[in-house]
Amino acid sequence: MTAPYVPARRAGDWLVLSGQIGLGPDGLADDFAGQLRQALANLDELLAANGARSDQVTKTTVFLADMDDYAEMNEIYTGYFTEPRPARTCVAVAGLPLGARVEVEAWVFTGAD
Repeated sequence: MTAPYVPARRAGDWLVLSGQIGLGPDGLADDFAGQLRQALANLDELLAANGARSDQVTKTTVFLADMDDYAEMNEIYTGYFTEPRPARTCVAVAGLPLGARVEVEAWVFTGAD
């Protein structure tokens, strides 16, 4: 089955990035940290491809397959996003595509502050 997936959509000064899982060239990483780091690297690629930067991210939603990964997610997340960090929602979900443990989506404002 092919999903109607659009990685990014621009609307004026807003760029909306679809959820990114830790899927790299070799598949999903075996551990949570590897999956989250790859998901953030995937976000970086989408940001760059659309002329945006991580410091322009204004809102993220983090989906966790297991809320026990929350503390580890916070450690990695705070190393990736600098102050002022984007607003964030984090929720536990029943499942993610391909058995991923984490997914991150982002809203990006590319206009003047």
